[in-house]
Amino acid sequence: MKASASAVAMQQQKLRYLRLLSEKYPNKESVYAKLIHLQASMSLPKGVEHFVSDLHGEYELFYHIHNNCSGVIKEKVDYVFGARLTDEEKAEFCTLIYYPLEKIRQMEEERKNTPDWYRINLARMLEVAKLMSYKYTLSKVRSFIPASYRTVITELMNTRPEADRAQFIYHKRLLNMVVQVGGAAEFIIALTQLIKRLAIDHLHIVGDFYDRGNRPDAILDMLLDYHSIDIQWGNHDVLWMGAACGSEVCIAGVVRNCLRYKNTEVLEKGYAISLRPLSLFAHRMYPDEIPLKASEKAISMIMFKLEGQLILRNPDFHMENRLQLQNVDYNSSFYQINGKRYELSSAYFPTVDPKEPYELTEEEETIIKDLKSFFIESENLRRHVDFLYKKGSVYTCFNENLLFHGCVPLNEDGTFAEVSFDGKTYKGKAYMDYCDQMARKAQSGKDQRALDFMWFLWNALLSPISGREFTTFERMFLEDESTWKEPSDPYYRLINREDICEMILEEFGLDPDEGHIINGHVPVKVTKGENPIKANGKALVIDGGFCRAYHKKTGISGYTLISNSRGLRLLEHQNVADVKEALKHNKDIESVSKSMELQTKSTTVADTDEGKVMQEEISDLYSLLLAYQNGTVKPRD
Repeated sequence: MKASASAVAMQQQKLRYLRLLSEKYPNKESVYAKLIHLQASMSLPKGVEHFVSDLHGEYELFYHIHNNCSGVIKEKVDYVFGARLTDEEKAEFCTLIYYPLEKIRQMEEERKNTPDWYRINLARMLEVAKLMSYKYTLSKVRSFIPASYRTVITELMNTRPEADRAQFIYHKRLLNMVVQVGGAAEFIIALTQLIKRLAIDHLHIVGDFYDRGNRPDAILDMLLDYHSIDIQWGNHDVLWMGAACGSEVCIAGVVRNCLRYKNTEVLEKGYAISLRPLSLFAHRMYPDEIPLKASEKAISMIMFKLEGQLILRNPDFHMENRLQLQNVDYNSSFYQINGKRYELSSAYFPTVDPKEPYELTEEEETIIKDLKSFFIESENLRRHVDFLYKKGSVYTCFNENLLFHGCVPLNEDGTFAEVSFDGKTYKGKAYMDYCDQMARKAQSGKDQRALDFMWFLWNALLSPISGREFTTFERMFLEDESTWKEPSDPYYRLINREDICEMILEEFGLDPDEGHIINGHVPVKVTKGENPIKANGKALVIDGGFCRAYHKKTGISGYTLISNSRGLRLLEHQNVADVKEALKHNKDIESVSKSMELQTKSTTVADTDEGKVMQEEISDLYSLLLAYQNGTVKPRD
């Protein structure tokens, strides 16, 4: 009887759903049209995905890679025009696609922007756009074109001048009229936007927008309205997110990093955060140091104190090794721990009370409160952090790939590490989910435990976003470099094993045979023979060092991983031109392409996550069609 009642309830629920669906598709004809469209769309090649990681504020480099779509546009131009254009002509045409506004202005100054120049380049852009549009439905392509130019560009793309003389004349007349009415420059810009949109269907940023480079704010401004993007938070990102939400220790950490990396411009100009009170205080405390170094020391001591308070009130973070101030012998130049004494590079601690080493002085409290108000009240920072919360997460499962910045914590034997908080134990996916939930709790700025957790995520050994125990104090004050070693999670060593990768993929509900793990965080030292491809292709570490500070360490300028209908390939960027070089010499990105996986069959939309959603919609539409046919739901005119 209960089963029967349950079945009736489910049938009634389904009927209510079909009636709601009928409001969108009110008759059989509308259902037919949608079914035809969906079924046909499922057979199209899957969209192109690009994966990049660890941008670290390197705006100019990323700006160029963003504009040339990691070199893909150059490949398309080479394919379309082949020997029809010289290398110089193709290079200049590519520069026009990358930087249309600047290139057109340059041509105007050189008086080369003739009507013929406009007509020729418009025609070339249409050729490239037509080739790149084959993966999309007509309705999608139309939606990619800026609205003001949609009608004319759609018409131009759908004429066939090679097939019929009437079509040739019509096409030529359309181009001539675009030039004659003075709209050629605007149409070129609109076509470059279309080409770039067709080149990348979805973008994945696998963590770390912030620190080291000086313009992470400009990168985020560029991506705020990106058509399709997801983000996996990096440890530098969560540090800034925690600071924006009001974590005082995260604020101190952010300021210290900016001072250490000499990129205070992002604070003062990008986010209107003044460092003047800190600078004045630091000058009085450390009069013999240069201003930048004095400020770094002052904020570091504030950070060590706040971190100590946080560790003491959160024993389950297991960060006791970071309680360093209590181990300093303030009467000598030594630091003592585990029965060993280490010499200090400096024993001058004017703001530390040896009896209460983690207590802030009154002046330090004032400074951190002032900084907190600046961080919380920065509208631009809040806009960027809201974007990171909206588009980001600790991990993402996308088309059988598992994306995260750091690691899935493991034991030395390869099993998932168990981590306990508030009396509950987590491991694997459940632990990653818990970390995501805690990070989101911090967004309100009202939950101190969640704000503290952002610091844990930034630099704790047990953090899946970090997976490394930082030795900040040791590097700053201890002469013995053996104390600088930073223990890391076994994941970073075990990820070379296929069985470990398969275990992790299964934990997240992904196919261990088809799936991949994609993460960043650890720069791949190409110069030392390190390989970004791990475990026979099951895992990929795509931190190739976008940041210029890492170029000597990695030997390259970053990676872009590309997933298309034919498989996976990894682009290893050697040299990346900046905007000035691109405009002056038509220089471009130099990359080495490595084909990782070439498939025997083309991947279609039906094989993707989007295809699964579409298949559910198709099933619902067939149910609605049946309801129309048997009279359960009545169609409307």
